[in-house]
Amino acid sequence: MEDIYKTTGIPSACGIGTNLYLCKIALDITAKHSPDNIGILTEESYRETLWEHEPLTDFWRIGRGTAKRLDKYGIYNMGQIAGAPEELLYKAFGVDAELLIDHAWGREKATIKDIKSYIPKSHSISSGQVLFCEYTYDKARLILHEMTESLCLDLIEQKQVTDNISLYVGYTNRLGMPPARGSATLSFYTCSTTLIQEQMDILYTKIVQPECLIKRISISFNRLLDEEQEGWDLFTDRHELKKEKDMTKAVLNIKKKYGKNAIFKAMNLEEGATALERNQQIGGHKA
Repeated sequence: MEDIYKTTGIPSACGIGTNLYLCKIALDITAKHSPDNIGILTEESYRETLWEHEPLTDFWRIGRGTAKRLDKYGIYNMGQIAGAPEELLYKAFGVDAELLIDHAWGREKATIKDIKSYIPKSHSISSGQVLFCEYTYDKARLILHEMTESLCLDLIEQKQVTDNISLYVGYTNRLGMPPARGSATLSFYTCSTTLIQEQMDILYTKIVQPECLIKRISISFNRLLDEEQEGWDLFTDRHELKKEKDMTKAVLNIKKKYGKNAIFKAMNLEEGATALERNQQIGGHKA
């Protein structure tokens, strides 16, 4: 914490606990009320100091929906969850009740060793943003193009290729429309911005309602493999693909050396574009 402050001038907080869950809670809740910004919890001190803490939404993994469902049973804090009949919780939350009960008692079964040894069945990368204002169908397509291009840069930087893309578009809900969701499988594994952008555009046209105003967009590239698995078909110009990839690598090198906004496209200057501003943010916040 001292090193962070000396290096950046930014104060930080620390959570210490006897398991991963308690570390998180100590950071989110306890540290905020400590003079030295350090929170420390054991299972015993957790029950002593936080069983009556409200609201429940202050605790990790308890959102407004979960809290609202617990409200129906007169449950407003962790102590009440710990004291509730387990059959009631399993009936209300299914298998998720097990984690809810463990966390109510300050228990956590997952360890750092478990996390490090976990091997996912497939890899993916994603990007999402909540828009500054309501975007029309055509205007939001610009944001989609920016996001797709940015994620393609990440794909090439990580030396990976994809053959599956997915898109989520959330509306402002004035018309009561559910969000648009969809995915598309490419003919072969690729990292080509041109090819992926084309397929993402087709998917957008296919699933998004033109009459709805848009507030949120998320995209992901799924089933990632090493770039050695890159493919093509009979109609693909391999020379053009290589040329595009080399150009993209040159762009990446410039951005690494001079900053993300050192080189950009004309579309990034269009009204409503967000890429240049987002490039100056860290984790969605202004740097």
